[in-house]
Amino acid sequence: MPTVLLIKGFRFYFFSNENDEPIHIHVEKAGANGKIWLEPFDIEYFYGFTVREQRQIKKITKENLETLKLKWHDYFK
Repeated sequence: MPTVLLIKGFRFYFFSNENDEPIHIHVEKAGANGKIWLEPFDIEYFYGFTVREQRQIKKITKENLETLKLKWHDYFK
């Protein structure tokens, strides 16, 4: 599970066997987790995050979108 970003306690990562799915990122913090599609940007799910945390995650993801995509492509290609 390569960790891509650690910001404000949120860990953004992907699983090393997920290259058969569209580009996405997982996020976790304190037992809560989520999955976000990066192309096009869309939330697949959030479990256990508060509404405030969900807003933070969306903001962090959008601010780091190009880095997240680059890390995905670097790892899987």
